[in-house]
Amino acid sequence: MTRVPVVRRVLGDGPFAEIGKPARAVVDERSRTVAVGGDVGRLQWSGDGTADDHWTGHRIGVYAQDGLRCRHLVRSWYPVRSLAFHPVLPLLAVGTGRYDGGYSFEGELLLIHLDSGDVVSALPYPREVLGVEWRGETALRLVLAPSDDWENPRAHEQGHPVVVVRSDWGAVGQGSLGAKELVAPAEPFGRPDHSAEARRVLADLAASAGRQWSVRRRVWAVEGTEDGRVLAALDGVLAESWLPSGDLQWVVDDEEGGRQLVLASDGTSVWTNAERHGRRAGGRWETSPPRVARIALDTGQVRETLSTGVSTVLVAGDRRTILRPSGGGRRQPERLMMFDLDGPEVGPVDGPEVGRFDLFNHPFPVRRPSRPYVLVGTDPDKPHREKWVAALDADGTLRRLFPHSWVPAEHHFGGPAVEIGPSLVHAGAVHHGQGLQPGGAYVVRRSLDGSVLWQHRADHPATALDTDGHTVYVADNSGALTGLDAEDGSVRWRTELTVDGVPTTALSLAVAPGGHVLIGTVDGRILECSPRH
Repeated sequence: MTRVPVVRRVLGDGPFAEIGKPARAVVDERSRTVAVGGDVGRLQWSGDGTADDHWTGHRIGVYAQDGLRCRHLVRSWYPVRSLAFHPVLPLLAVGTGRYDGGYSFEGELLLIHLDSGDVVSALPYPREVLGVEWRGETALRLVLAPSDDWENPRAHEQGHPVVVVRSDWGAVGQGSLGAKELVAPAEPFGRPDHSAEARRVLADLAASAGRQWSVRRRVWAVEGTEDGRVLAALDGVLAESWLPSGDLQWVVDDEEGGRQLVLASDGTSVWTNAERHGRRAGGRWETSPPRVARIALDTGQVRETLSTGVSTVLVAGDRRTILRPSGGGRRQPERLMMFDLDGPEVGPVDGPEVGRFDLFNHPFPVRRPSRPYVLVGTDPDKPHREKWVAALDADGTLRRLFPHSWVPAEHHFGGPAVEIGPSLVHAGAVHHGQGLQPGGAYVVRRSLDGSVLWQHRADHPATALDTDGHTVYVADNSGALTGLDAEDGSVRWRTELTVDGVPTTALSLAVAPGGHVLIGTVDGRILECSPRH
């Protein structure tokens, strides 16, 4: 019987959750409408970058001022620079863009129809739009960044102001603004950061509605416990625990936030890890040490903190705590780091050599493993080539099981996996010189000798997967959730993930012991879903 998960409860919800970290916010008192431009972030950290292809985290949310309900949510390929409501029409002008890092200033002028949610990209070519301002019903003033900074060292301090006139802006079509209308001399133009102002606007609006607002983004890992609690690791939070009642039990804060959760073998604690990015302090860049910690499930107390000196990924499937270095920049071969906190050794024991790690080729987090699994290359100088799925035996021997790619002509990137009996279901993407191609993402079930039991091809890379033994639940970065038959790989159902009718995207997923599906979203929420017959 087909079972489509139905969202029955949302944990970590709040006003303006859909837009993540705000950059701009404006209020139109005439229509009692709020527009917010924000960013939910990339789908990438130092231990995994496999789901970031064809992804954008930039969002434009349109909200009713009364009740703060999200009416429209629009994905933008570029950061939001400016927002302006039309004085009469139900129309929002949005300037977006960014410097590409080497030459061009690219972006769009988006016109969002507030009655229908339709979006028009009005410029004839990509161009960063630094400012939008309505000058009456027919005139729109734009400030365009220079096309590029070729031989213009002041390009980053300049803008080209133009006024475009249309008798009916509601009838403007795709790319219909003329190139000649966008030509004007450059003038000095600053690029102030409006994020602090946007935060104040959202906090005040939430307070007026009797609610609190704070930024929550990217639930990187989610787990369910036998007693019905829900664990999560997300931006700014090493780990948190939610009670079966839906109340937040405890939170362990962190400057970056947790990236993985692995339940410890003692049954009373969970391991989590946090990477570290450089921060500018006192005129120089500083980086705090990476953090790997074991947290008590009942109290949230940090029981152990491991000093690794390098960023690592947690490798599940063993009584010991196993870490794989994920720095990727060092030339010498890497080894697994194994901690036996109940054994005679206080520090880590060097495990077998696994080669260098990169965030596209080697991520292979396996759910429900009977033993640790990793991806390793056969060439020490090029560990991304000819990768094998390998298993760590009880005696510490790393045994190659089968080549990661079952198609000799294809190079496959790593991705999430789950063990089902004597087989592995794993997801990934096929490398192509022009980026991910249609049908270039896959989910495949393989026996432990490497033979393919079934395969499913898709257009979007998987962000997470798990199984209840009958259905393989696959989330991808388009916002879709797909149920595959675990026996033959056929599609049982496919649905677009939404919360109150507004789309979202799953970043993590777990089938809890009670059988319900837990989904961690890019916008910081945790969805508790019950299958429906």
